[in-house]
Amino acid sequence: MFLAALDQTAIATALPTIAADLGDFQSISWVASIYLLTATAVTPLYGKFSDIHGRRVTLLIGIAVFVAGSVACALAPTMLALIAARAVQGLGGGGLISLAQTIVADIVAPKERGRYQIYFASVFLSASLVGPMLGGFATEHLHWSVIFWINVPLGAVAYAMTRSVLRRLPRHDRPHRLDVLGALLLVAATVALMLALHDGGSSYRWLSAPILGLSILMWLAFAWRIAYAAEPLIPLDILADRVVLMGTISASFGMGTYIGLSIYMPVYFQAVRGLSPAYSGLALIPLMVGTVIGATIAGQTMGRITHYKRLPVLGMMLAMAGAAVLAAADGRLTLAQFEIVLSLISVGLGTLLPTTMVAIQNAVKPHQLGTATGTMNFLRQLGASLLVAVFGAILLGVGGSTSAELASGPQAALAFFWIFVATFIGFVLAFIFVVLMKEQPLRSAARRAAEAVTVD
Repeated sequence: MFLAALDQTAIATALPTIAADLGDFQSISWVASIYLLTATAVTPLYGKFSDIHGRRVTLLIGIAVFVAGSVACALAPTMLALIAARAVQGLGGGGLISLAQTIVADIVAPKERGRYQIYFASVFLSASLVGPMLGGFATEHLHWSVIFWINVPLGAVAYAMTRSVLRRLPRHDRPHRLDVLGALLLVAATVALMLALHDGGSSYRWLSAPILGLSILMWLAFAWRIAYAAEPLIPLDILADRVVLMGTISASFGMGTYIGLSIYMPVYFQAVRGLSPAYSGLALIPLMVGTVIGATIAGQTMGRITHYKRLPVLGMMLAMAGAAVLAAADGRLTLAQFEIVLSLISVGLGTLLPTTMVAIQNAVKPHQLGTATGTMNFLRQLGASLLVAVFGAILLGVGGSTSAELASGPQAALAFFWIFVATFIGFVLAFIFVVLMKEQPLRSAARRAAEAVTVD
């Protein structure tokens, strides 16, 4: 997980230098977007493949592809070559995070699984803090390619650990068939949607045929395949489960809103609060740290209480209240008060993510763990992409289409008022769906959990 997360946070600070070195500023956004596009598309494919062939071999494939893509990125002589290499890197990275979560679900009982979410949260916190500093240092004092070369030793360690330690991983094999046509349609539909989100409002109008037509057509084809395939890539019985469906939708709105907020908060701190780029990065720390605190509280508590769903319900109420304060009183808050509200929002949101993940994994059969976890991560990433596009459209539409217009305090402040309103709405939707999520008792032993859910 750290291998995948560090790469994403480290490259952000290097993008301007990469564009200058390769002489192509027009395509700079694709360096980040193409990775997200391919990684999102293959996430459920990794989950299903791991249910068929085992987690160990699937994770080894993901690591190998990711490292190969990293080497190609480091050696890329042109921007087009770098974008193609990042696409390959995403094909590997798309399985690393969801497979790590699935492996923990294989070996830890649902009742105890929440306590392990602190490791996941700590990985993303560490990557969020270390990545930008590593990327900036390597770019300024060494060369931007070091950001990709660092993945080689990290990948070698991850590969060696996976190859040896995961031999002891329990297997819950069932006869499966990989729906190749369904996988291709899902990849095509995801690519079409993400291209629409990337180019909508800029290269094409939002309601134009290239934006809506291809995306809708591909998703209709994938829906048809799910309905009629003998063993679809995303089984309908998983989607029909009230825990899986409601928990996934809730996590998608919550995580998507959080990612959108974290991406655009540095712009807020610079354009509205007048902070320097360095200080705007420091001002983002409460948003990052709070989610770890919230995840720790939920993880340590949910296995000890019966009604564990109350944790994210209360947490999202706190997040909603914080977002409402930002929208209603931002202009009257000092920077210190703003940071306190931001930290409360992130603590509240942090309780949602581990609870929904464990609840979903607790609700499915052991041989469907990979598929369910991959599906949840896939939909979370789609939700994040959609909400980031919404936040971006608000910023450019209200704040101005040029950096000079955005630098104007009143215009930027107005844009972020509507972004905070959108944040509140996103948290309200996450709250509604977590309330609707069915609360099933968490199983207390890994072996009994596997046997019991199989009998169910």
